[in-house]
Amino acid sequence: MTQTDFYTILPVIVLTVWACALLLVDLFIPKESKGLTALLAAIGLALTTGFSLTQIGRESIGFNGMVVLDGFSNFLSTLFLLTGLFGVAVAYGYLRRMKIERGEYYVIMLFSIVGMILMSQATDLIVTFLALELLSIPLYVLAAFAYPRTESEEAGVKYFLLGAFATGFVVYGIALVFGATGSTDLAKIVAAVAGGTASTPLLLSGAALMLVGFGFKVGVVPFHMWTPDVYQGAPTSVTAFMAAGAKAAGFAALLRIFASAFPSLATDLMPVLAVLSALSMIVGNVIAIAQTDIKRMLAYSSIAQAGYILMAFVPFADEKVRLTSVAAGLFYLFAYTITSFGSWGVVIALEKAEGKGLAIADYAGLGKKYPLLAAAMTIFMLSLTGLPPTLGLVGKIYLFRAVMEGGVYWLALVGVVTSLISAYYYLRVVVTMYMKDGEPQVTRETWLELAIGASAVLTVVISLVPQPLFAWASQAILKLF
Repeated sequence: MTQTDFYTILPVIVLTVWACALLLVDLFIPKESKGLTALLAAIGLALTTGFSLTQIGRESIGFNGMVVLDGFSNFLSTLFLLTGLFGVAVAYGYLRRMKIERGEYYVIMLFSIVGMILMSQATDLIVTFLALELLSIPLYVLAAFAYPRTESEEAGVKYFLLGAFATGFVVYGIALVFGATGSTDLAKIVAAVAGGTASTPLLLSGAALMLVGFGFKVGVVPFHMWTPDVYQGAPTSVTAFMAAGAKAAGFAALLRIFASAFPSLATDLMPVLAVLSALSMIVGNVIAIAQTDIKRMLAYSSIAQAGYILMAFVPFADEKVRLTSVAAGLFYLFAYTITSFGSWGVVIALEKAEGKGLAIADYAGLGKKYPLLAAAMTIFMLSLTGLPPTLGLVGKIYLFRAVMEGGVYWLALVGVVTSLISAYYYLRVVVTMYMKDGEPQVTRETWLELAIGASAVLTVVISLVPQPLFAWASQAILKLF
């Protein structure tokens, strides 16, 4: 191992060491002072973010080509660390309020973020699998963290069993890819395909199985069945972290693998990806209309949002729009992550013990009693719908433009129509807040309010000047092709 190896995975090393140290330090922190553990976790994430930012513009390969530092990994690592900071902020008061405050929550979250970062850097399918497990296993534990609440335990068991089943598809897919090319290294897979030594049917089968496994992680139809139940049963702070971080990590793996190793299969996979994207948008948005629980509504919304992000993969076979389409997907992934955390933050603010405050009807009167909180929720709902002046609108414009430039006009039409459908249930929340009378009870927590406020500001401000973020996203995936 050389200095370059360690520099390549510097954020992974820093955060892993910090998490291990925090696990030991937490033993000496009294039960009534677990807020200190949260503060230390936030400091560790901020420190790791600093190291990650110093690596912008630098490239290196480590551990014999198994991991890489490039613009793509740097963009996503920053996003994952930002997700972690938001995750700590929304969890601090919530865990205490729900009487499930334990220091190991933050340690487990840090290890999951390590898996996310490693997934964005992996250039070997074995490392991708290890990163996937490091990301997933902590989430299984966090989903059941509200023990002995039955709903939380059920969510943890469902997520674990279905997650383990989906992982089996990934492993089998990796085995088939190895059989087709003789390697799990992405660069060698590309070389085998270019040299004509790879078995195309076997490679296509392996890619399809891996798509199934990662499709589960990002929650696209028909691999979405776990999403509503797990999102509803898990502690809401965990749901917020899963909805943003886990989905982003799943798409990170898809982008890295399918953009780097399987470009030759793009034509064969394009119809499959287009159908998955369309089904996710249709099913997610239509079923969300019938939901009266805000957590289930946002769960089906996340399925639809995964469909929008998946649109970026469809025109991948066209080299002329490949760069802009994947950059648009990365841009929208960033937009969704910020918006999603903000909306879940508002849900946490209204949630009470024993699952109360989670009905959409409980938001009645929020506009009069808590105007700033209602304004923030309005911004998030407009962004998820794709209305101005929000980041979601800009992201959808980039996505629809890329799909149309790729000639897949029918998918862009599906995206537009389903966005109009989504306006019904997103704006229903806004109507409930401002046009119906009620006495909503909101818990005032400084960290939570800062997270919600920051999300709302970023959602609006970046939409006014989106070019720097899109340029960063374009630069991030430039070397993938």
